Amino acid sequence: MVNTKVTLSGIELSNPIIPASGTFGYGYEFAELYDINCLGSFSFKGTTLEPRFGNPTPRIAECTSGLINSVGLQNPGVDKVISEELPKLKEVFNKKVVANICGFSTEEYVKVCEKLNDEEQIGWFEVNISCPNVHGGGMSFGTDPKCAAEVTKAVKAISKKPVYIKLSPNVTNIVEIAKACEDAGADGISLINTLLGMRIDLKTKKPVIFNKMGGFSGDAIKPVAIRMVYQVYEAVKIPIIGLGGISTAEDVIEMMLAGATAVQVGTANLVNPCACKEIIDNLPKVMEKYNIKNLSDIIGGAHNG
Repeated sequence: MVNTKVTLSGIELSNPIIPASGTFGYGYEFAELYDINCLGSFSFKGTTLEPRFGNPTPRIAECTSGLINSVGLQNPGVDKVISEELPKLKEVFNKKVVANICGFSTEEYVKVCEKLNDEEQIGWFEVNISCPNVHGGGMSFGTDPKCAAEVTKAVKAISKKPVYIKLSPNVTNIVEIAKACEDAGADGISLINTLLGMRIDLKTKKPVIFNKMGGFSGDAIKPVAIRMVYQVYEAVKIPIIGLGGISTAEDVIEMMLAGATAVQVGTANLVNPCACKEIIDNLPKVMEKYNIKNLSDIIGGAHNG
């Protein structure tokens, strides 16, 4: 028998598999396909203070080994998430969930966190600092260490739950930003978010996506994600949730060896709605193949010598 359990900021997960925000809705949609209680947890759809319709269409473009999206944080707003989405989720999922929160100013992040603070089913906050900073010229909070630290510190000051900061890979020095978040009090780091990508339609000779560019995700970005998780693990002492191109149990092992305590699965859910269940089912077999008895023992294993 192998042990797939891991612990994330004091909360035990039956396995490290967490569907990534934006690829799993608020959970109950997938509960129609399989019992989602097999998951370690999941990160629900990025939630903002006010409802957002999202960006104009087209906002999805397929590409080799991945896709580009520019959905634009479409969500019903935090009040409806509390009154409508979480009660429906509670009927189908009995574990703690990750609340992915977004904002366009530090004050918005704080307000969203305050509203969700007393929701019992939320185990962790995942703060997406890839949102444009309306007070900083439109650049995302995650591209500047000072801005990243400012948001981290503000959310930590009022949060009743562990705070994980989700980092953008579209930076020169990911380690510097991760360290700034740790120094500001972050309980953990999630990385990586999507890379910036673009497709052009040869017939129209125009960008495929209305917004021209969007977030590039999928199998093709896994080497970048592995590299960044490896680098950040060497620089910080807080746990890392690794994501980016994860679609198999072997990918999970590789990400954990790089330094991840838990692993999020994103684009694979859009290709195969049962991807996470299949990864969880295959994980014990892959562990046995590589003589791994306790999954938590391999975290950061690639750094040993």
